[in-house]
Amino acid sequence: MLEMIPESWAVALIGAGGGILLGLAARLGRFCTLGAIEDLLYGGSARRMHMWLLAIGVAVTGTFALTAAGIVRPELSFYYAIEWMPLASILGGLAFGYGMALAGNCGYGAIARLGGGDLRSFVIVLVMGVSAYAVLMGPLAPLRDLLFPQRDVTGVAPALPALAEAWTGVPAVAVGLAAGLALCALALASRELRGDASSVFWAGMVGVAVVAGWAGTTWVATTGFEALPVQSHSFSAPVGESILFAMTGSARPVSFAVGSIAGVWAGAFIGSLVKGHFRWEACEDPRELRRQIFGAMLMGGGAVVAMGCSVGQGLSAFSVLAVSAPVTLLSILAGAALGLRQLIEGFQPAE
Repeated sequence: MLEMIPESWAVALIGAGGGILLGLAARLGRFCTLGAIEDLLYGGSARRMHMWLLAIGVAVTGTFALTAAGIVRPELSFYYAIEWMPLASILGGLAFGYGMALAGNCGYGAIARLGGGDLRSFVIVLVMGVSAYAVLMGPLAPLRDLLFPQRDVTGVAPALPALAEAWTGVPAVAVGLAAGLALCALALASRELRGDASSVFWAGMVGVAVVAGWAGTTWVATTGFEALPVQSHSFSAPVGESILFAMTGSARPVSFAVGSIAGVWAGAFIGSLVKGHFRWEACEDPRELRRQIFGAMLMGGGAVVAMGCSVGQGLSAFSVLAVSAPVTLLSILAGAALGLRQLIEGFQPAE
């Protein structure tokens, strides 16, 4: 296959395939980060939060099963190559989560809503992508480098299985498989989730999409001739990368990120048509749009500082059990809870 099409297009198609699954999961399975948090805190339902847990469990199990088979090589990923910065995970995660609440969606969710005709999400996607690149490579990059300098790993990879193997001698793959199966069992212990076959299916498909990203990019990176990264889905800096490709596509190669973003949009568009939910929507309140723009700015910058968004850290990094993943995800949840409290209840002084 790599002899028939350029390697950059191969990884883009791999990203698009997984992205379509993610877009369908958002529209048909109602898989949503902020929605899960809202349901848990204010809706009296933990079903969508258990969907997230099951998706993580499937992603971890699948990733380490393919690692055991030599199909996935997590040690080639960005998450294993950079030293973990706890403060960056916490502060970046809090900023992303708070921004997500203000914007009304994460980057992945905004792209999925855009696929259903929501023009407010178009603004969120643009602002988040630009702000991510402003912090990653633009005028704010020197400040980020000063406060959170990234250093290459020189010892044990910052991943729970690698650390466990170094400390106990238990093979990293065995640790990963055990952790993944335990997460799946914990999620399926929920009677509410087990009673909804659609939720179980789409949570599983989200995990499959993440694993497919790792497997596909590992295959291209290890069999091709171009120095392409091993990666899976994320929706912060890749949004900025996709915006750049849309403007300068004739001068830069397509990438996994561009395919992933396009795939989520396409899958969400198809899902909205299947459900009969496609309709054009716009913002009628300037105050709402102002809040969403500010939230999108926080999401873009926060995700770059934390080295991933709710999907990049909460699913992709979690699937390889990077140390940063649970800390960042918990910080995102805390930031979102704070933002939702402000929006729904307001900050009232203690009596």
